[in-house]
Amino acid sequence: MADTSPTPTVLLPEADIARIVAELADRIAPVIDDDTVATVLLTGGLWFAADLTRALSRAGRNVRFDALWLSSYGDDKTSRGQINVYAPFQRPIAGRRVLILDDVFDTGLSLAEAVRIAKEGGASEVLTCVFARKPWPKPRAPEPDFVGWEAPNRFLVGYGLDHAGSLRGLPDICAMD
Repeated sequence: MADTSPTPTVLLPEADIARIVAELADRIAPVIDDDTVATVLLTGGLWFAADLTRALSRAGRNVRFDALWLSSYGDDKTSRGQINVYAPFQRPIAGRRVLILDDVFDTGLSLAEAVRIAKEGGASEVLTCVFARKPWPKPRAPEPDFVGWEAPNRFLVGYGLDHAGSLRGLPDICAMD
């Protein structure tokens, strides 16, 4: 059976991704401390969170690390409009600053749920950081505190972004439309 999927078009090469991550770390490092719990939203945010926490270390911040496993897309190209929580925080966050990290901000549902969970868990402050923010026609809340790249309104893959679980490992961010 022949593959009829479109060929990914590179929008943001790997070198530009690395530059953007380093710039984000330089902006974030002054407003956090080593007791901050950097929390990745799985699965897509894993690539970005790994790069950003290393960049934060180079900037002098050795944060704690945790994960929330949330999903609003499943294998679909559009959000189902609800969030499934597959795994909560693994360590106590009460009284700590939490920095939530995600790959892309579009509907804002996952980020809003992660902020709610962190506040419910007693975080003293919740900051949010996304690698990419896509345009969206309706208001979203909360807007991220830190944004690396203003992405076009296209279907993106690579650097953690996927199409039904595939293409996450591409080193570049690409469009699939």
